[in-house]
Amino acid sequence: MAKMEVKTSLLDNMIGVGDMVLLEPLNEETFINNLKKRFDHNEIYTYIGSVVISVNPYRSLPIYSPEKVEDYRNRNFYELSPHIFALSDEAYRSLRDQDKDQCILITGESGAGKTEASKLVMSYVAAVCGKGAEVNQVKEQLLQSNPVLEAFGNAKTVRNDNSSRFGKYMDIEFDFKGDPLGGVISNYLLEKSRVVKQPRGERNFHVFYQLLSGASEELLNKLTLERDFSRYNYLSLDSAKVNGVDDAANFRTVRNAMQIVGFMDHEAESVLEVVAAVLKLGNIEFKPESRVNGLDESKIKDKNELKEICELTGIDQSVLERAFSFRTVEAKQEKVSTTLNVAQAYYARDALAKNLYSRLFSWLVNRINESIKAQTKVRKKVMGVLDIYGFEIFEDNSFEQFIINYCNEKLQQIFIELTLKEEQEEYVREGIEWTHIDYFNNAIICDLIENNTNGILAMLDEECLRPGTVTDETFLEKLNQVCATHQHFESRMSKSSRFLNDTSLPHSCFRIQHYAGKVLYQVEGFVDKNNDLLYRDLSQAMWKAGHTLIKSLFPEGNPAKINLKRPPTAGSQFKASVATLMKNLQTKNPNYIRCIKPNDKKAAHIFSEALVCHQIRYLGLLENVRVRRAGYAFRQAYEPCLERYKMLCKQTWPHWKGPARAGVEVLFNELEIPVEEYSFGRSKIFIRNPRTLFKLEDLRKQRLEDLATLIQKIYRGWKCRTHFLLMRKSQIVIAAWYRRYAQQKRYQQIKSSTLVIQSYIRGWKARKILRELKHRKRCEEAATTIAAYWHGTQARRELKRLKEEARRKHAVAVIWAYWLGLKVRREYRKFFRANAGKKIYEFTLQRIVQKYFLMKNKMPSLSPIDKNWPPRPYLFLDSTHKELKRIFHLWRCKKYRDQFTDQQKLIYEEKLEASELFKDKKALYPSSVGQPFQGAYLEINKNPKYKKLKDAIEEKIIIAEVVNKINRANGKSTSRIFLLTNNNLLLADQKSGQIKSEVPLVDVTKVSMSSQNDGFFAVHLKEGSEAASKGDFLFSSDHLIEMATKLYRTTLSQTKQKLNIEISDEFLVQFRQDKVCVKFIQGNQKNGSVPTCKRKNNRLLEVAVP
Repeated sequence: MAKMEVKTSLLDNMIGVGDMVLLEPLNEETFINNLKKRFDHNEIYTYIGSVVISVNPYRSLPIYSPEKVEDYRNRNFYELSPHIFALSDEAYRSLRDQDKDQCILITGESGAGKTEASKLVMSYVAAVCGKGAEVNQVKEQLLQSNPVLEAFGNAKTVRNDNSSRFGKYMDIEFDFKGDPLGGVISNYLLEKSRVVKQPRGERNFHVFYQLLSGASEELLNKLTLERDFSRYNYLSLDSAKVNGVDDAANFRTVRNAMQIVGFMDHEAESVLEVVAAVLKLGNIEFKPESRVNGLDESKIKDKNELKEICELTGIDQSVLERAFSFRTVEAKQEKVSTTLNVAQAYYARDALAKNLYSRLFSWLVNRINESIKAQTKVRKKVMGVLDIYGFEIFEDNSFEQFIINYCNEKLQQIFIELTLKEEQEEYVREGIEWTHIDYFNNAIICDLIENNTNGILAMLDEECLRPGTVTDETFLEKLNQVCATHQHFESRMSKSSRFLNDTSLPHSCFRIQHYAGKVLYQVEGFVDKNNDLLYRDLSQAMWKAGHTLIKSLFPEGNPAKINLKRPPTAGSQFKASVATLMKNLQTKNPNYIRCIKPNDKKAAHIFSEALVCHQIRYLGLLENVRVRRAGYAFRQAYEPCLERYKMLCKQTWPHWKGPARAGVEVLFNELEIPVEEYSFGRSKIFIRNPRTLFKLEDLRKQRLEDLATLIQKIYRGWKCRTHFLLMRKSQIVIAAWYRRYAQQKRYQQIKSSTLVIQSYIRGWKARKILRELKHRKRCEEAATTIAAYWHGTQARRELKRLKEEARRKHAVAVIWAYWLGLKVRREYRKFFRANAGKKIYEFTLQRIVQKYFLMKNKMPSLSPIDKNWPPRPYLFLDSTHKELKRIFHLWRCKKYRDQFTDQQKLIYEEKLEASELFKDKKALYPSSVGQPFQGAYLEINKNPKYKKLKDAIEEKIIIAEVVNKINRANGKSTSRIFLLTNNNLLLADQKSGQIKSEVPLVDVTKVSMSSQNDGFFAVHLKEGSEAASKGDFLFSSDHLIEMATKLYRTTLSQTKQKLNIEISDEFLVQFRQDKVCVKFIQGNQKNGSVPTCKRKNNRLLEVAVP
C-alpha cells in the first residue's frame, strides 16, 4: 500500500470544512451536512478551533498506524488534516516544552467511542515519549490498566457492546524530559445497580462472563462455579453471548494485564473469589415464615448456596444467615433487633452484592494506583485524561441519569469558562482588543442542583436524613415547594400553573431544562439510591470473614470502631467528587474531544442525521463554534500565512526578504481586503469572517493554476529545447559512428577479398606440389612392390624345397624306427611270458607310490598354523592325500606342544577356554586373541604402595587389575582394584589400598555383558547372601575377556559348577531393592571411542557404545 501524501495545511484538499469555525453559513443543517460529508469520506475527525469532534466509524480505519504517529509528531496543530493524534501531540508538547499541566476531556454518550478515544490518546503519548527499560515498564503498566478496569467496569448495553459504566479520570505524571513516571486513577459513580439487575438486551459487567468462559476447570472447581450462565440469577440470558466478543480470550488478557500491572497471584485469586461470591449471592432465595407474634420473617430456601459462599469467604454460616434475617438498629446505648420480611431480605441481599462489587472495584483502582504511582519525589508534570459519561436522555431517567447530567452540566460550565478564558488570554497576548461575548451561562442550572440550601441534592439529603416516613413522593412534594418558581424546573404538582395541564409531564416526575435540552426524571427510587444503605449486620458479618480482602472492604463492620453517625449519601459523595474534579481541571490547560455516535445500530457507513442533531444540541457544539467565532474566526502566525499566500502579490513572490509581518501587510494591502476584516497581532494575523479566508483560498487556487500553467509552459519549452539539443547531438554522434562503421565495413570487404585471392593462389601452388610428390611416391612404391613380390617368390620356392627335404628325412627316421622295433621284438619275443603286463603295472604303481611318499623337495612346514600342503599328483591318491595331511598336522602339533613349559600350557588352556566362551559372541574377542593373559597387572608384590593390601590377602592372587566401578545412582565411574583369588573376589580403594568389598566365589551366580565392542560387565550375586546386601556389581575394564575367563575357570575349579556367562545387549542388574535394566546402544561419542554410561531414570541405565 503506497504511503498517503502528507498534507501541508488543514486547508489543502479539504473535504467539506476541516474546522467548523470556518463553516459558512453556520447553522444546524450545514453543521450536520459537513459532518456527514466528511464521515462518508472516512474523515471522522473535525475541529472546532482546538476542540476535536470524533464520529464513531464502527469499523477499523487505517489511520492509526506507526507511520501516522510519525506524521503528526512535533507538527503544528493546524498543519495536517484533523486527527486525534494532532490534539494529543499538542497537549504532550505543551506539557513537555512549556511546562503546562494538561487535561484531555472526552465526552459523549454511550457508544460514541470515548473509551477508544482515551486509549488512542494514551497509546500516542506512549509512542512519542522516551524509551528505556523503566520508561517502557511504566508505559506498559499504564496501558495494561485499561483491560482490568474495562473487565470490571464495562458492560454490554443496547447502545454499546463495551460501554463504560463508570467515570474515569487518569493523571499521567511525567518528568522534566517528558518521560512517564506513573499515574493516578480516579473513578466516579460505578453503576453498581447493574450487578443485580440489567435492562433487557444488556449484560452484567464483563468479568462475570469472562470468568465463567475462560477459567480453567480447576479454577472453576476451586470457586465452586459452573460454566452455564443460566445457573446464576444475576446474569441476563438474552444477550449473554455477544457477536465478535471472545470472553475466554479476554479473560486471559485480563489475567495477563493484572500480572503486568503488579497484582500478586494471591491477590488475583482473592479478586476472583469475591467475584464468585457476588455471583453466588444472586442464587440465594428466601421464603416467608410467620412468627407467633404475627410478624413476618424470611428464611433461606436452599442453604447449599449459602454454605458455598461461607466456605469461599471464610464467614461463619450462622452469622451470615442471621444477617439476612434480622436487622439491628443502635441508638446511643440501645439496640433493637427486628426481623426482615422476604422483600427486605432480598433488598439486603442485593445491597450486599452491590456494595461488595462496588468496594471491590474501588479496591482495584487503589491497588492499580499503588502499582502505577510515581516512585520518585521529583517535581512532576501532569496530563489528565477524563473519560466520563455523556449527557443521557432515556425514556426512563432515574437517579443515575440525574447525577450523570449534573456532572455534564459542570463540565459544560467549565468548558465555556475555560474556552472564553483561552480566547481572552490569546487576544491579550496578541494585543487585540477584547470584545464581550454573550453566551448562555448554565451556572443557574448547576445552582439548581448543587445549592447547599435550596439545591435538589441538598433537599434529597435532607429528606433522607429527617425522621418519620420518607418516600419518593414526599421528596417530590418538597421539590415542588422550594423549586416551583425556578425557570429551569418543571413539575405538574408545583405551584406554577404553567404545567397543570401538561400531559407530557406525569405526576410522579419532574423535569429540568438542561443546557442540552429538557430531561424528564422519574422520582421513583431517588431516596433509596441516594441512601445506598447497607445494614450494619451485613457489614459486621463481612468484617468477620476469614477472607482478607473481603474483611478489608468493610472496615465499618469492626465492633471496636462502631460509628453511629449516618454515612454520607451517594449524592453528597458524588457532589464532593465532582467539586474536586472541577478544581483539578481548572488548574490545567484543557483539551476537548467531543465524541458523536452516528447511529443506534452500531453499524458502519450509516449516518442518522436526527441522532447526530440530538447529540450536537446537548453537547453544545454550535454554541462552541459561535463562542469561537465571536471575535475572529481564524488566526495564523505570520510566517505560515505569508508562505501560503505570497504568490498573490508581485512584491512578496517568489521571496520576501523583510519581516514576515511586513510581508503580510503588503500582501493584504495589495489585495485590497477591508481593514475591518482583519487585525494584526504581535505574532499572528486575525481574520474576522470565514468569507475573507475562503476568498484568499479561491485567489490562491486561481493563482496556483496560473502558476501551474506558467510552469508547464516553461517546462515544455525547456523539454523541447533539451530534446532538440539531444537529437542534434545524437545525430552528430550517429553520423560519426556511421562513417566509422562504413569505412570499417569497406576495409573488411577489401581485406576479406585479399585473403580469398591469397588463399586460392596458395591452394593452387600446394595442389601442384602435391601432385608432383604423389607421382614421385607412386614411382617409388611401385619399385618397392615389384622387389617385394620378387623376394617373396624366391622365399616361397626355397621354403618349398626345405619342406620337401624335411619330409624325406622324417620318413627315413620313422621307417628306421619301425624297423628297429620289429627287429627287437623278433629278438626278444621268446623271453616274455603271458602275465608280464600285470607285473609291469604293479612295478610301475609301486614306483609311483614310493616317489609320492618320499616328497622330494616338496616337504611341508612344521608350523601348526601353516595350512599349505602339496597338491596330489594322481587322482587315485585323493583319500590317501587327505589322511596323510591330517596325520602330519597332528604329528607336528604334538611336536610343537612337547616344547611348551607348564606355565605356557596354562596360558594356552585359558586362551582355548576364552575361545569357547566368546568366539563369534563378543565383538571385543578378536582384539584379545593376540594379547597375553598376564593376570597381575599391578605387581602388588613389588609395589610398596600396596604392602598393606598384600599383607591382608593370604591366598594366591590370580588377577590384580584396576577397573571402573559404575555408580548405582548416576552412572558415573569410580576407580577400584579388582582382586581374584582362589576363593574370593575383592574390591579395594586404588589410592589407600583398603578393601571395600569381599565376595566369596560361591556367591557369584552369573556374569553379564553385551555383544558389542565395550568393556562393561556385571557380576551377579546370590540373593540373600551377605555380599548381595547392596546389590550386584557393574564394572568397566580394558581386559574384560581375560577377567571373565579367569573368573569362569577359578569358579569351576572351586565350586565344580560352570559359571553362567550371559551375553546380551540388554540385561537386568539388582541395585539394592531395585532391578535396573542396563541397555547398550550405538551412538556418536563426544570423547571419541570411549563408551559412556548414563542413568536415564530409576529403571534404566544406558551405555552408549561407539
